[in-house]
Order: sequence, then C-alpha cells, then structure tokens
Amino acid sequence: MLMTFNQTLFLVISFAFVVAVVFLVLSLVQIRRTAREGERTLVELRELAEGLKGIEKRVNAGIDDVGEILESSKKAVAGLSEVTLFLTTKVVRPVSKYWPILYPLIHLGWRQLKKRKEK
Repeated sequence: MLMTFNQTLFLVISFAFVVAVVFLVLSLVQIRRTAREGERTLVELRELAEGLKGIEKRVNAGIDDVGEILESSKKAVAGLSEVTLFLTTKVVRPVSKYWPILYPLIHLGWRQLKKRKEK
C-alpha cells in the first residue's frame, strides 16, 4: 500500500513535532535540575555570607585591639628611648674614661666566679 503525498508529509511533520517535543521536555528537565542546583548554591552562599559577617566582626575587634597595642607599644618605646638616652649620656660616657681600668677587673672577677662554680 502506497502512501499519498499528504500522508507522507503528515508523517514527516508528526515525526518532527515529536522530536521537537522530546527535545523541549529534555531541555525543561535540565533547566529544572539547574534551577534546583542554583537554589542549593544560593542557600550555601547565604550561610557563607553569614559566616563571613561573624569573621568580619572578629577581625574588626582584633583591629581595635591592635590599635590599643600599638599605642601602648609607642609609649613603651618612648620610655625605653628616654632610658637609653639617660644611660648613654649620664652613665656610659662618664664611665668610658675608666673602661681600660674597669674591664680587666671585671674580666678577672668573672673568671674567679667561673672557677668557684666549677669547684
């Protein structure tokens, strides 16, 4: 039995329609999967953003503490520089005249202390 032109054309168009519908359904299924995965990713992103906010608060608190530490360090360094200035101008320079005499005496005393510790 031979098919007429109209029947062949209808068969070809039907086949093309079925292929197009199958392709459309498969595409919609893939889009649905992608949408679900996107929603999961958004939920994870929100959780990460909340975690980052907590970390940001801790970092800001640490930065405030570092500022206080820097201020106290500046004060300590200023005091230390005053002490070293005092020691160099009032103690070391005047004693440096007597250093050639003091050094051998200190060296001798140090050796005597070592000998006592060995015994």
